[in-house]
Amino acid sequence: MNIAFFLLPKSDVASVTMDSTLRQTLERMEHHRYTAIPIIGRDGSYAGTVTEGDLLWYMKNSNGKVTFENASKFLLKDVPLRLNIKPVQIDEDMEDLINLAKVQNFVPVVDDMNRFIGIVRRSQIIEYCEQLVSKEGSLPEV
Repeated sequence: MNIAFFLLPKSDVASVTMDSTLRQTLERMEHHRYTAIPIIGRDGSYAGTVTEGDLLWYMKNSNGKVTFENASKFLLKDVPLRLNIKPVQIDEDMEDLINLAKVQNFVPVVDDMNRFIGIVRRSQIIEYCEQLVSKEGSLPEV
């Protein structure tokens, strides 16, 4: 099995850039009903993933300087990211993808130059495994 089989391409992924404002980031997350979205660099590289928690902690720790009302004045590049959501390269083994998916809701996928090309959702991997189990009729012995 190939990672590309599970890939949701970049064009179908909601993302932000480091130059996005907090308001733009919050609105994009709200619109798509996501709790985390990838951050893409100006050169198309994967720069990290921002979570709702990152934004909320940043606002809380600003001592009232950052509010929902003035969130358009602050840039995402100033928000510390608490989680290190690691990407997988498109040509890596499925085992690498599965190991990351165990601890991440989605796995960013990059090419050999670290350019973001899409994501693999953990739910897609689980659905695939479910189909395998259904085909075989039972779970493998552990």
